[in-house]
Amino acid sequence: MNKSELKDFLEEKVIQYNNFDFIESDPIQIPHSFSLKEDIEIAGFLSATIAWGNRKMIINNSKKLMEIMGNSPYDFVMNHSEDNLGYLDNFVHRTFNSLDAKTFMKALQNIYKNHNGLEAVFSKNQEENSMQKSIHEFKKVFFEIEHLQRTQKHVSDPLNNSAAKRLNMFLRWMVRNDNKVDFGIWNTISTSKLSCPLDVHSGNVARKLGLLKRKQNDGKALAELDLSLRKLDKNDPVKYDFALFGLGVFEGF
Repeated sequence: MNKSELKDFLEEKVIQYNNFDFIESDPIQIPHSFSLKEDIEIAGFLSATIAWGNRKMIINNSKKLMEIMGNSPYDFVMNHSEDNLGYLDNFVHRTFNSLDAKTFMKALQNIYKNHNGLEAVFSKNQEENSMQKSIHEFKKVFFEIEHLQRTQKHVSDPLNNSAAKRLNMFLRWMVRNDNKVDFGIWNTISTSKLSCPLDVHSGNVARKLGLLKRKQNDGKALAELDLSLRKLDKNDPVKYDFALFGLGVFEGF
């Protein structure tokens, strides 16, 4: 496939997967059950945080977490007492346990009370063509409260060569705005700065299509993939996530 054929092929796949049917089987359905901006942000952030492993299990555990928060995530974050945090005692998703969940609630409260919310923190350190420094700085703010060292591993740092798949996915959800799957409720960040959520599926498909050479799915691979996708569409490179993910997960490409 030459560049123009590849672009046409991927554009077709974006249209195929970037639609409301996609929501049914994806963790993005969790924030889609809310309408308040802060509820969408917090539900999205927490669901994205535990989005690794079996998708059904991710969705079920995300729903469980929302139920523990009384299906009012923003209210819970802002007004929880120590007793309320006790409701999280039995929560676990793989290595993300109740201690991590409690720290996340306190960290989110700090962000909304003292830093004007998630959007303000993420939009602060953006660079011309990248959100990776911004994610790095976000992690510092997130963990400025007292926390266990173990919880830090649940927020990736791109400057440590992580692909930061889950945070890049969360940013895609919040920033892309085409009235389909993604929310587009953050207008302080341009879609041109977003990076593709790189995982085993999108990585394998990208390699087969010649968009990526590096074998590991790490920060360096992400930079390489970003470059390839920006050549196809510099304004909205991350829409191709739908194509790469759909081809990998639904078509076994």
